Amino acid sequence: MGGTNNPGAGAKRVLVIKLSALGDFVLALGAMRAIRGHHPKAILTLLTTPPYEELARATGFFQHIETDGRPKGVKATRELLKRLKSAKYDIVYDLQTSGRTGNYFKALNLPFSSPPLWSGNVEGAAFYHNTPHRGDLHSIDRLGEQLEIAGLGESDTKDTWPPMPDMSFVRRSQGNKPSLTPQYFGISGPFALLIPGASAHRSAKRWPVENYGGLARHIADAGVTPVIIGGKSESELAVEINRIEPRCRNIVTRTNLFQIVALAENAQFAVGNDTGPMHMAALSGCPGVALFATSESDPAKASPRGSQIIICEADTLDQLSVRDVWQAVRMLDRIPASAAGGQS
Repeated sequence: MGGTNNPGAGAKRVLVIKLSALGDFVLALGAMRAIRGHHPKAILTLLTTPPYEELARATGFFQHIETDGRPKGVKATRELLKRLKSAKYDIVYDLQTSGRTGNYFKALNLPFSSPPLWSGNVEGAAFYHNTPHRGDLHSIDRLGEQLEIAGLGESDTKDTWPPMPDMSFVRRSQGNKPSLTPQYFGISGPFALLIPGASAHRSAKRWPVENYGGLARHIADAGVTPVIIGGKSESELAVEINRIEPRCRNIVTRTNLFQIVALAENAQFAVGNDTGPMHMAALSGCPGVALFATSESDPAKASPRGSQIIICEADTLDQLSVRDVWQAVRMLDRIPASAAGGQS
């Protein structure tokens, strides 16, 4: 379908698809901003899943947010496809590029139909992203290349390219609520974020809990409060870290996505596995140490961006010692001067 032109400012209705997961969603925020800039007059709709509705709404990019991007059952899928067809989108940006969203493309491109233009990794798309190196790119770079193929570029962001996510919308949308302060969680003085979670089905991406406990002891000895964040699945990990180092502040399950950003803005540094909140922390300007099991993921394609980040990697995370990670933390030069001298 060579020669197809992007409707740009002439588009009336545009759909963006991004279903999950948290880290991938956050890394796509720059691409979403570029799409908004390229279609300034369009009604922009996001098709996503429930966990990301509030965050997406706060960006201000979208007029409509639909959260049934992963319908359950034939009836719900049929209703979704019927709605997508009747919306008569001028162009669809598939930022998920999964088998599921590829099937949505095929359903909209049945014989005798009038499908929208499509940007994604599916054969037959008007803007088919099928470069040989696509799978070797970092998520931000891959999305940038996909949008370039669709006719977008640096002028759409008024910034550098590829489009970097920018978490400043959190402050713009949430203001200075008390719930966004460290004091809301009983935190005073310098603190650091510990992010011990990772995908529940990929336990190899988690640094051992006893190592987090040992690191927390170093951090607390340096006069910095270790603050553990995460979701329900990290509750037991947090309790064990807190048992090893009682000076930790355990606020697992107590933070929403906006509070994670606000805490990261104020933290001395963050240490975490390859997981969504670590990406959010880095994009909020928080220096950090990211821990990667190279048997599970490639830092070149998945490392946090946006701030000073040191990567500690090993084939499996149990091969990384507390000493390794503590030395990386010290390289960030974020330990208070009054305490740093005696640490080793």
